[in-house]
Amino acid sequence: MTTPRPTAELSADEARRIALRAQGFLGAPDRRAGVRGVLRHLGAIQLDTISVLARSHELVPYARLGAVGRRTVENAYWRDTHAFEYWSHAACILPIEEWPHFAFRRRAYRNRPHWNHELPEGAYDQVIKQLRAEGPLTATELGGAKKTNDWWDWSGTKVAVERALMYGEVVCVERRGWKRVYDLAERAVPQALLHDELDDAECLRRLVRLAGRSLGVGTRADIADYHRLKAEQVDAVIAESGLVPVTVEGWGKPAWADPAALETPPRGRHRTTLLSPFDSLIWERARTERIFGFTHRLEAYVPRQKRVYGYFAMPVLAGGHLVGRVDPAREGRTLVARQVTLDGPKAVPAVAQALVEAASWVDCTNVRVERVEAPHLREHLVGELSRASA
Repeated sequence: MTTPRPTAELSADEARRIALRAQGFLGAPDRRAGVRGVLRHLGAIQLDTISVLARSHELVPYARLGAVGRRTVENAYWRDTHAFEYWSHAACILPIEEWPHFAFRRRAYRNRPHWNHELPEGAYDQVIKQLRAEGPLTATELGGAKKTNDWWDWSGTKVAVERALMYGEVVCVERRGWKRVYDLAERAVPQALLHDELDDAECLRRLVRLAGRSLGVGTRADIADYHRLKAEQVDAVIAESGLVPVTVEGWGKPAWADPAALETPPRGRHRTTLLSPFDSLIWERARTERIFGFTHRLEAYVPRQKRVYGYFAMPVLAGGHLVGRVDPAREGRTLVARQVTLDGPKAVPAVAQALVEAASWVDCTNVRVERVEAPHLREHLVGELSRASA
């Protein structure tokens, strides 16, 4: 691909601030739009099974809006058909109006020759028939999710309903106790959106444009990673996506920006908060290192003895920078900071503020610090926690 001449040159600091604003961390949040506004602004919010303080799809709006109620978060996603769940960056909650733009992925799944699970004969039709008569239903209510207790040992019913989800004939309409609740797409998706009429190029143009808007500025790899597109898919449509080529100091690779992000310099209040390890600000490790000089790695699936920062280490955002990490836990009404990693003494007040606010959000009445990577900063942190809690 031949990259057109850049329309602007950005400093590394300008690119960082543009990215923060695009992700909703710089400037006053749109509280009137609430959680639904955050979803539409980001374009995708990742789901994950891990719950420490809260699940990731709750932590993402919290990080931008502050102490929004957890029931409010769930209602914003699932009530009145405002969202659907599908494969984007990973399993994600997506704005319902983007249903037509994932037609390319639904078609790809329908044409997929090989699957990890065999689909038992008749199971697919039975699931559709049962949902039509009785839905919405969980996989358990459809007849059972697993053959054994093994996580990946799906029953024929579960295989069928998940295949129907990927094909777009079935939709996850909510999560109930973390179980997917399935219904027919013809009932769950507004009629005006329920089609696969857009060709692959139009779908890809839209998703590339959305990724560029949500990132503010990014390389081809950044943009491709946002909705897990292939590099060649991005190359095929980026020139017609509405994004503009730019250069960014120190990036060493061509970049593309949302033209609206270049119109005004990013200004406003910086958010201080704990970030979910699955937050879209830090999805792509190379991008996080490039923009923030911060190495991000989820260690939940790393053997305990090999962990460096902890099971669910949450980066701390303050002043537009990533200034540390906290590996949290809960014991009753105490938020426990099992391990705190600080980027020097200047990070201490921000980490204390983030911990106290998070504790209040999850109805904890106090914070206990177990281990600070730099032991000489422990007393300073405990003191700041006391002041922040006062």
